[in-house]
Amino acid sequence: MSFQHRIDKSEIPICNIMGVDIAAINMDWLLKFTDSHIKDLSGDYMCVSNVHTTVTSYEDPEYCAIQNGGILAIPDGGPLSSLGQKRGYKNMQRTAGPSYAEEILKISVKKGYRHYFYGSTEKTLKKLGNVLRKQYPGIEIAGMYSPPFHPLTDTEDQVITEQINLARPDFIWVGLGAPKQEKWMAAHQGRIYGFMVGIGAGFDYIAGNIERAPEWMQKNNLEWIYRLMQDPVRLLGRYMKTNSKFIWHAVIRGK
Repeated sequence: MSFQHRIDKSEIPICNIMGVDIAAINMDWLLKFTDSHIKDLSGDYMCVSNVHTTVTSYEDPEYCAIQNGGILAIPDGGPLSSLGQKRGYKNMQRTAGPSYAEEILKISVKKGYRHYFYGSTEKTLKKLGNVLRKQYPGIEIAGMYSPPFHPLTDTEDQVITEQINLARPDFIWVGLGAPKQEKWMAAHQGRIYGFMVGIGAGFDYIAGNIERAPEWMQKNNLEWIYRLMQDPVRLLGRYMKTNSKFIWHAVIRGK
């Protein structure tokens, strides 16, 4: 299903890295952009991109098309913004997905934003809801849904799509992990009311299941080391594989 962006994408500065149009922006730019266009962003999606998703996109044209198919792909990974700066985009800074979510949540009561959370487990969603209501009194949670492990049937998908649309959220936070969350957002582009943002482990960060790296590590692009220490079995192999490919293709070959 084709989807016509309501916003002119030419107003978004981009740095193409390994075929992915990464937005050459910073958090301040992104928050102003969101505030100015929140109504027009409904039905569209934003990818939160890092080294892993960029390398995956380089090797998978279909996934690359999904990364480039939303309104923008932001540099969640520090290496992306650092490379962008070396390529001349001096204002390009890391814009982490969980940090963006936190900034939006802070202003939500004042702005009247409504939020829907799609992904993770029932237990985490319940904990997430409690944390949000305590931290941001008056916040409007339009709904939460933990999808089953099996792929949704067309009927199941239609039911949850209708439920989300009836809830009329401004933001739909998608926590399915990459590449699953990006594929889900692309499949629902133009079908769902609200701005879809894939934030991976963001649900766990906000709920307090996973502790984020200290701010000094975040600012110095070292958060990946902190995550590696938390989950070495799952992440060590991925980091070794994707980081080496990124260095070879993006840094050395200039892709």
